[in-house]
Amino acid sequence: MPTVLPVPTLRRRRLGEALRRFRKGAGMSGDQVTDIMGWDRSKLSKIENAKAHIKPTEASKLLGMYGVDSPDVLMAIEALARDASKRGWWQTYGDVVAANYKDYLSLESDADSTRIYSPNLIPGLLQTGAYAREIITATAFNRTPDEVNALAEVRKARQAVLTARTGRSPLSFWAVIHEAVLHQRFASQPMLMREQLRHLLDVTGLPNVTVQIMPLSMAPNPGMMGLFEIVRFPHPWPTVINLENMQGGTFVEGTDEVADFETAFDRILATALPVDDSRETIKKIMEKDD
Repeated sequence: MPTVLPVPTLRRRRLGEALRRFRKGAGMSGDQVTDIMGWDRSKLSKIENAKAHIKPTEASKLLGMYGVDSPDVLMAIEALARDASKRGWWQTYGDVVAANYKDYLSLESDADSTRIYSPNLIPGLLQTGAYAREIITATAFNRTPDEVNALAEVRKARQAVLTARTGRSPLSFWAVIHEAVLHQRFASQPMLMREQLRHLLDVTGLPNVTVQIMPLSMAPNPGMMGLFEIVRFPHPWPTVINLENMQGGTFVEGTDEVADFETAFDRILATALPVDDSRETIKKIMEKDD
């Protein structure tokens, strides 16, 4: 098993950023807060910069000081303070899983819903193990066979968010996939794609999973610019956009930028086939391999 890395800091970063935003909204300086809390001068700075842990009770006291009394916000901040140092299951894979991928897995595990436009491949949450290994082998070409297998395991393990999450509803997942992806074939495994399409049909039977197909005869739309994913969270956490390339994911969190991507996804949905027609398209392509 690969070497275990330290706990990721993404949850701490989001917590620190939220606490800083509430403090500034209250018009309080860091020195004022540390004096009232009786902390060392550097403690608040470390918390807000994700370099130190804060107890849920301390976070609650800060929010009270900042005049934040929304039950939803209090609950969300306390929960994140409680979970900020928890180890994600992906940590057991050590440095096989890149830092930005660990950040994404952390986001995905905390999210309420994700929306993705995928023009070139089946989204990771909908992939079979065989498909995942073929795609990872082709795209992560500098990885060893053992690392490819480990990354395929991670991809399959991620899919648990679609069916069960402790104390939470499964992730709501909405994907628009370009029809060209359904026509991919793998010379070394002729039946692989048929199995992948069957799995795609099966998983769309879940009440929290929606799949639409972008037809080959599509009208021009924002999806022509490439893959993106909208990751939404419970209040008060802001929506995050995930953009992927060969070097991993890049996150976009600005309010205006997020709004642009949400509008783009709505326009993509309007261009894609309806859900029932999308299922029929998948079935027809799969049946060609019979």
